[in-house]
Amino acid sequence: MAVEHKVASRRGLSSRAMETPEEAAAAVGAAMFARDRASQALGMTLEEVLRGYARLRMTVRADMLNGHGTCHGGLVFALADSAFAFACNSRGVLTVAAGCSIEFLAPAREGDELVAEARERSLQGRTGVYDVDVTRAGGDLVATFRGRSAVPR
Repeated sequence: MAVEHKVASRRGLSSRAMETPEEAAAAVGAAMFARDRASQALGMTLEEVLRGYARLRMTVRADMLNGHGTCHGGLVFALADSAFAFACNSRGVLTVAAGCSIEFLAPAREGDELVAEARERSLQGRTGVYDVDVTRAGGDLVATFRGRSAVPR
């Protein structure tokens, strides 16, 4: 099913040609990532965006380690938060975080390839709930994150 899609930009929403929801979500993700200097600086790669879903990847570098020699929790959080942002904006409606929490379950170490998968759990009116699992590339769970989104008035 083709839909008219609106892409979020700094100046608001701009219409795109008729495209499938999957194509529209991918276009939103690509446009957002092109402007996302923070995620790029951390070495994140955007692997997939579907409606209500996003997957990003990041390799833990030496400059990401804390005093214990493990990945700083704020950087694991940043990966999860970025996946959340791409998932909740995947419908082309400008959406922001209204709140979130994270549970750290296992340490990540230098060289670990982390994957964050965000999934929409609920979307009602202007608010949504998204769960993000951060795993090592092999599937071991490192952290779980829950974000609440809001469409600003």
